[in-house]
Amino acid sequence: MAQKEERMASIRKRNGKWRVQVRRVNCKSITKTFTLKKYAERWARDMEQKLDRQELRIDHQEATLRDLVNRYLTEVVPLKRSNESEGIVLQSFLKEKFVDLSIYKINAEHFAKYRDRRLKIVKPATFVRQVGILQHLYNTAIKEWGFEFKNPVKSIRKPIIRNKRNRRLTDTECQQIVGGNYSHQLLRSIIELALETGMRRGELLRIQRDHIKDQTLLIPYAKNGESRIIPLTKRARQILDHASLPFPVSANGLRLAWQRLRERFSIKDLHFHDLRHEAISRFFEKGLSVAEVALISGHKDVRMLFRYTHLKAEDIVGKIN
Repeated sequence: MAQKEERMASIRKRNGKWRVQVRRVNCKSITKTFTLKKYAERWARDMEQKLDRQELRIDHQEATLRDLVNRYLTEVVPLKRSNESEGIVLQSFLKEKFVDLSIYKINAEHFAKYRDRRLKIVKPATFVRQVGILQHLYNTAIKEWGFEFKNPVKSIRKPIIRNKRNRRLTDTECQQIVGGNYSHQLLRSIIELALETGMRRGELLRIQRDHIKDQTLLIPYAKNGESRIIPLTKRARQILDHASLPFPVSANGLRLAWQRLRERFSIKDLHFHDLRHEAISRFFEKGLSVAEVALISGHKDVRMLFRYTHLKAEDIVGKIN
């Protein structure tokens, strides 16, 4: 016997009235407002029963963008490695007024105005990353859910990203975030490991005990979608041997802990990702070749590594004479 679909009715009080929303996977949400809670509950039960008996069939023409976002949150986001961050982005997007319009009335102009509003709050790189989620949402609706419309997100102009950073840690900052960070051993271990390996935040948080073998670590999937095996320094192996893996902290929890640490020591303009830049720069300073660093960092295009080398003409004079 097929398992009955989980009920998805929500009743919330808003502005002195009770707003009911009944949802089912693959269906448009049904919403109605009541003055009394008992009427709201009665209507919700009735609608759920009708949906269970398939008496209510929702035409695609009636769907709103909110319906697409909710379906995407239910069916697609949980399957992604970045489900936590994408969920936060989409829940924030649902606060936009135009999401309650019919999907067939929403065009590129709506998203262009959304872009202009967001760019007053976030950096271009952040916006491009977030709007990419919405573009994939539309592509999914077209290719997999049978909707027939053009993807309006593809038509808008994306901002130019100029976020190339060459931020290096000073000796004082390194002492502060590592040596002076005894009160938060978990954060200290993650920071040290980032500096020892050049791993990204997500890669660090996904380390499993069985990924470690001798002096190497398997990274089963990375930003480029491929796996790699990296060598471990003695200090990195020591950290991992004494760590609880995977590290018991979420991506957002790590972000907040990092922010508090920077504020504690009044460190300005230092991103967690800058630790990766610092680690890769140190690899070159130790004399590793571009190919060797690429094996560790996971860069497929070695040209991306040239900005880490910080070569100076006067440093090469001795090598060519």
